[in-house]
Amino acid sequence: MVQSHSLSTLTICGSVQVYSSWRRNRVKFGNSSGLIGDRCVSCQFFRRPSSSLRSQWKSLKQRNLSRVEARWPFQGGGDHQGLDPNSERSESANEDILIFFFQLDLATRVQCALNMEQYDIAQQLREKLNEVEEEGIRLQEAKRGSSSKSEAQDKGISLIRLRADLQNAIDGEDYGLAAKLRDEISKLEAESLAVSAKALAFENAEYAFRLGQKLKHKAFGYRAVVCGMDPVCCESSSWMEAAEVEKLPRGSNQPFYQVLVDVRTHPDLLVAYVPEDSLLAPEKPDKERFDHPYISFLFYGADTAGDFIPIQQLREKYNKPRHEVPFDSQDED
Repeated sequence: MVQSHSLSTLTICGSVQVYSSWRRNRVKFGNSSGLIGDRCVSCQFFRRPSSSLRSQWKSLKQRNLSRVEARWPFQGGGDHQGLDPNSERSESANEDILIFFFQLDLATRVQCALNMEQYDIAQQLREKLNEVEEEGIRLQEAKRGSSSKSEAQDKGISLIRLRADLQNAIDGEDYGLAAKLRDEISKLEAESLAVSAKALAFENAEYAFRLGQKLKHKAFGYRAVVCGMDPVCCESSSWMEAAEVEKLPRGSNQPFYQVLVDVRTHPDLLVAYVPEDSLLAPEKPDKERFDHPYISFLFYGADTAGDFIPIQQLREKYNKPRHEVPFDSQDED
């Protein structure tokens, strides 16, 4: 979990040396460094108040989330023939995790400032936290379709109006306008159906794997830990095309997982976005060492089966209960 900071870390860009030392000890981001120059990433994220949060985040991504050329050409067959592990690299998944980290980080700093009666600093940090939370909500709504119900309702109202206009056009024998309105109605009906289907998928999703579970990629062989999940692929069409998602047995209409990849074997592939078809749970508990810079703030530690225990905030984010490892009396023998 994110730990408390000294008073000097609570200033907006405060004692950078103290904060940088803490950040390096807690999270070594590798290619996605937590430091920009000599400043902490969360401070840099909000340095220019005149800029929008989204533009600042875009600038941060361009500077810190640079792509790395593939190093492990895949020689196998099947649905992943010709691809490599980096084909499933996901900057949007990495962005989602980093924003989650900013929320944890800032919430802890706000509480620490309050405990030390640094109310002005706490207020400034609280404002930053509000911005991050709003951005996180926006990203989740865009990806998960949290606003799909209202969007579907809006489209339904538009359909009613268009159908009324269509009937008026037919009654007035304006068949050119009627034809145009029919095309608009057909397009809107298709969009409305897609929005409703996505919202339904998120509400009724069933997953084969859980948060913190250690898995193995069927084609590429790397070990991974689940840190997020979507009931369908929420990546861009260009990403899906590059990853050849439509060649999978279930295509894009299956659960996709944000996974952390063991950096000992794949040091440049921090976060991957992997379809359920491509993941496999080990037959026996995987208690081998697993290294990743994000483990320390996403999980409490490992359970007796070797899987990681997600922190409460991560479970709440995905509305998942805590997993209890089944008791095995043979473990005491």
